[in-house]
Amino acid sequence: MKKLVIFDLDGTLLDTIADLAAATNHALQKNGFPMHDVETLRTFVGNGIGKLLERALPEEGRTADNVERLRSDFVPCYDEHNADLSQPYPGVAELLSRLQQKGTMLAVASNKYQAATVKLVAHYFPNIHFVSVLGQREGVPVKPHPGIVHDIMASAGVTADEVLYVGDSGVDMQTACNAGVEAVAVSWGFRPRQELEAASPLVVIDRAEELLVYV
Repeated sequence: MKKLVIFDLDGTLLDTIADLAAATNHALQKNGFPMHDVETLRTFVGNGIGKLLERALPEEGRTADNVERLRSDFVPCYDEHNADLSQPYPGVAELLSRLQQKGTMLAVASNKYQAATVKLVAHYFPNIHFVSVLGQREGVPVKPHPGIVHDIMASAGVTADEVLYVGDSGVDMQTACNAGVEAVAVSWGFRPRQELEAASPLVVIDRAEELLVYV
């Protein structure tokens, strides 16, 4: 039995791709770079905003200065519009409620920057108590570095064998592996099933309620 379930955010709890794409394309257009369709941008997500913006740039334009220029336009736009089109995936809110009722501790570990992570979790899951909600923070390595998972475990007072990590990408599966915790992959997110299966999770689930079996 697991005492703590740690969830990734984008692609796992929330379908955020439309708002991420809108803010990315806003920043690209404002700086004179070509824009991308949503499905292309979906493949750029998972390693934090910096990597998203770097991947969105033309190959010859992928400089630190250009990434910072895009970031300065992306962040204000995304802060204002990050809940315009984003939605929880089917069954996720109910799953969180059932886990909470069982007494399972819940947490979020995201590569989205901290302010947006906290805002979105509070907005979409106001009735759920999370023991920790962590996003990308200054000076802290992003996933798949295990630091974010270790920080959450410390705040929850649990050991690795009491933790289940849930995510939608190879980055998430590698994060769990690096942290020494079991991982469940979800098939409804941003990454293809082949990527998830190649990362050898405990299981790949297709519906939110299936997770209850593994907690």
